[in-house]
Amino acid sequence: MKKIILASTSPRRKELLKKLGIQFTIEASDYEEDMKKKMPPSSLAKFLALNKAKAVAKKHNSGIVIGADTFVVFGNELLGKPKNVAMARRMLKRISGKTLTVISGYAIIDAKTGKKYSDYSEAKVYIKKLSTKEINWYIKTKEPLDKAGAFAVQGYGAIFIKKIEGDFFSVVGLPIYSLVQALKKFSVNII
Repeated sequence: MKKIILASTSPRRKELLKKLGIQFTIEASDYEEDMKKKMPPSSLAKFLALNKAKAVAKKHNSGIVIGADTFVVFGNELLGKPKNVAMARRMLKRISGKTLTVISGYAIIDAKTGKKYSDYSEAKVYIKKLSTKEINWYIKTKEPLDKAGAFAVQGYGAIFIKKIEGDFFSVVGLPIYSLVQALKKFSVNII
């Protein structure tokens, strides 16, 4: 199998790829995200994922590089990771009782040939109405501090999610079904 490089230090993405039985290495991308670019959220997710993958691919002569980016769309606003506790608290209050869209862009680059592919997956997440006590408890877990939208569907935050419509793994940070289908275009077959 071709060498696979995950251009992400996300423990969630690492865990998802591990579960597929793929042998891969991890290399952090030094691409500086710009969440303020003027483009539709789905295009932005693909753009950011592709540029993360490009930053890593240019350092290699061969291998398949996978980049990804996930964020939450709330109304017309993109919610990334909160920078501190106060920001996490504000985000949780805002999303309480609301429906969010989570978009995960992903990109694949063959470092040898330069062939690239990018796409995205999205899901709707229905958040229950959160009490001040619940928000305070959740913040004490520290989980919201490094998650887009200040919640984690695969962690403690799961107790606040009423329903998900769409790809669950997209919400976690890597749309597994779509990624596996796309990897076939690069002669990487999981089975």
